[in-house]
Amino acid sequence: MSFEQLGLSKPLLKAIKDQGYTEPSPIQAKAIPLILEKKDVLAAAQTGTGKTAGFTLPMLELLIQNNKKVGKLQVKALVLTPTRELAAQVHENVKSYSKYTEFTSAVVFGGVGINPQKAAIKKGVDILVATPGRMLDLVGQNALDLRAVEFFVLDEADRMLDMGFVHDIKKVLKILPKQKQNLLFSATFSKNIKELAAQLLNNPILVEVAKPNQTNHKVKHIVHKVNKKDKNDMLSHIITEQKMKQVLIFTRTKHGANKLCKKLEFDGISSSAIHGNKSQGARTKALADFKAGSIQTLVATDIAARGIDIADLPYVINYELPNIPEDYVHRIGRTGRAGKEGHAISLVCIDEDEYLRDIEKLLKKQIEQIDVDGYEVDPTIKAEPKKQQGRGGQRGGNRTPGNKPKRDGESSNNRRNNNSSRGGNNSRNNNSSRSNSSRPSTRNRSSRTS
Repeated sequence: MSFEQLGLSKPLLKAIKDQGYTEPSPIQAKAIPLILEKKDVLAAAQTGTGKTAGFTLPMLELLIQNNKKVGKLQVKALVLTPTRELAAQVHENVKSYSKYTEFTSAVVFGGVGINPQKAAIKKGVDILVATPGRMLDLVGQNALDLRAVEFFVLDEADRMLDMGFVHDIKKVLKILPKQKQNLLFSATFSKNIKELAAQLLNNPILVEVAKPNQTNHKVKHIVHKVNKKDKNDMLSHIITEQKMKQVLIFTRTKHGANKLCKKLEFDGISSSAIHGNKSQGARTKALADFKAGSIQTLVATDIAARGIDIADLPYVINYELPNIPEDYVHRIGRTGRAGKEGHAISLVCIDEDEYLRDIEKLLKKQIEQIDVDGYEVDPTIKAEPKKQQGRGGQRGGNRTPGNKPKRDGESSNNRRNNNSSRGGNNSRNNNSSRSNSSRPSTRNRSSRTS
């Protein structure tokens, strides 16, 4: 099937050609015709499958067919995303595909000044990409009129719920017109997602190109068992030994990301951290430097990593396993895109064995374990008791009652100082702290113990 066969107009086909695409991805081939028929759609689509174009192209096509330009302070299509990075990424796609049309777009999110966003909306915007908190701020200040919205897209709905945005989503639904086309995209179909879909969608058509929580078969999964105290050194060794050039590393906490970033720099591995406590300017710069190859590693938390879209990212390393198994699928979805091979490497200490079993249960397969010489696991070490500390450490990610989520994943400090930019590059000794004269090698384990 070609994009021409999907019934898209010449301006869109020209924009698609500029992007170098010749045929639609599976999610695009299934979703675009249904959206053009003005159906509500519930789609199972993970990052990297082409889902953004899957809803952007038919939205633009219907706007072209309607041939309606809206007045100032009005929006025809609203795309809601959970994080700033994802909002920026979606908006870049919208701009690329709409460049030969008359329609305008804008993106709004927290962590930056609100006045430039008000000015952009005042000029007139047809398609708005937004995070929930900033969008509600703009509505509350009478700077945004959503009465003319015809298309509403909830992107990465599962992450929206994970971040505690369910109340904000309900507020948005009350503001929007009842008569509109609704599209919900989610990587997983949990009970909560199905309940949200029931509230949002009218007789939806289910679009699914792969089973929820299924990983890309071109991604090679590897587990390195390690003593907790040796994780830092093993990570630096693996990156250096295998000459990894571009590595996305996941930690569970912001503090852990900062600490690990400093250790990598000390070992001569260029690194930046990206998480909710970083200013938007610092996050944007870190991501840009990583994409450009200026830094070798990017250390991220799960929430901040949303929106990281790198076509040929070869490695994802789980420095710490997520305590929610579905997050493993989200993490490794950053590699092995567009038919390319990828590597998902996890450093697992005894405290994380239960998390590993949950992940393998979700994937319905055992992950290959490979020993790293020089980092033998001490069999006498016992697992520490699990700490009850919310999503970062409590299984299931339950919130403390009454603990409201921070808007757009920001800390309260960033909300007060949303125009600040955090400094960045401390010069560090590039000499590795390891003194081994010969580097260990890796070998396949002949058997697994459970």
